[in-house]
Amino acid sequence: MPRLILFHKPYGVLPQFTDQEGRATLADHVPVKGVYPAGRLDRDSEGLLALSDDGPLIARIASPKHKLPKTYWVQVEGIPTEEALEILRRGVTLNDGPTLPAEARAMEEPAGLWPRDPPVRYRASIPTGWIALTLREGRNRQVRRMTAAVGFPTLRLIRWSIGDWTLDGLAPGQWREVPVPGAGAGAKTAAGARPARRPVRSAPRRT
Repeated sequence: MPRLILFHKPYGVLPQFTDQEGRATLADHVPVKGVYPAGRLDRDSEGLLALSDDGPLIARIASPKHKLPKTYWVQVEGIPTEEALEILRRGVTLNDGPTLPAEARAMEEPAGLWPRDPPVRYRASIPTGWIALTLREGRNRQVRRMTAAVGFPTLRLIRWSIGDWTLDGLAPGQWREVPVPGAGAGAKTAAGARPARRPVRSAPRRT
């Protein structure tokens, strides 16, 4: 049966299992053989990353042609204006062409937000705000380029959800195994329990 793992990728972790430069990778957190990330989440971004050992499932999650919605919590420099949010909703023209229309709204800082290591650098004279941004395409560093294009550079980027899967119950570095859509309800979590919303412990970091 195909496997599907949801992982809360911390800041500074590469979305791959090996690195010749000795930087932190998925192997430091996910002790599961034969799974691969479905898409990317940049080293300087945080949040939900799906992994699977099933090629067609990886393609369905990662390929822009399937338009699976992905929601990001974005901390930006400055307080987002309704005008900027409306431009994001309509689509932003980037150097590689216009983006698809997006869902964008201002939001409060997420409740229970975990600290980032290292913390975001703040400028005392400039306030910060948060945007919830939902995309159905995936270009290189797209969220950062979109917010910069409307005048609000990204300071912190967290992917909250991929389709119906969310970070709910997962602390940074934790993962859980969930049922594969259409594959029945018999999948087990990494701790051996039936699927639940509780996180399982991540693998200890190598020293």
